[in-house]
Amino acid sequence: MSEALETALNDLVIGNRILANEGVVDAFGHISVRHPDRPDRFFMACSRAPGLVTREDLVEFDLDCNPIDLRGKTPYIERPIHGASYQAHPEVNSVVHNHAYEVIPFGIGDVKLSQVTQFGGGIGADVPVWDIAEHFGDTDFLVRTMDHGRDLAHTLGERSCCLMACHGAMVVGPSVQDAVRLSIYLMVTARLLSDTLKISSKLRRLTEGEIRITREMTEGPSTMDRAWEYWARRAGFEVGAG
Repeated sequence: MSEALETALNDLVIGNRILANEGVVDAFGHISVRHPDRPDRFFMACSRAPGLVTREDLVEFDLDCNPIDLRGKTPYIERPIHGASYQAHPEVNSVVHNHAYEVIPFGIGDVKLSQVTQFGGGIGADVPVWDIAEHFGDTDFLVRTMDHGRDLAHTLGERSCCLMACHGAMVVGPSVQDAVRLSIYLMVTARLLSDTLKISSKLRRLTEGEIRITREMTEGPSTMDRAWEYWARRAGFEVGAG
């Protein structure tokens, strides 16, 4: 196993635990990482609560979401969210799907979710909402097929975040660390917007320039390492600041 793959798999386990510890996911939700040596493959856990995931739970898939070796494990149903994103966006190396309760209302109502603070860099001004009913009619809202996943990936486009109507959100990033960071701050942003709307009818949204500058700041290695170390240690992992 290459050093890059060893690091990716360790980060994937830590990412699962962080997302659970920070309340982004509960018993449901998942995160994946693209194989660093085989971009036509990715890894994610078997069907297990993210807060319980270990290295032994990780399974390798091709980009059509076929398992390379399940080893008797049960895969997540919604792995097409991940496979289709990797197919459509070669720059994406990690995908998160969650049902953070703070985020869901913005995929139900008509208030737009967008970056409103400096630490949400990467969320952007336009978080689209994908509604599975638009092209697939009545469903249980689960992304069960590659057609579902490709339609979702198309709505995401070049953005980092996409809401899923009446369901949750998908977040992508160039690394596990970045996808985890964005997932946490998408949830925080939704909470702050909801709190603001309780006391004000006006919202101060960030300008295009502010969004660009804050993205550069939050994606920098010093900021990312600091946040990753903090969240990882809160989740029980002795990770250094790099």
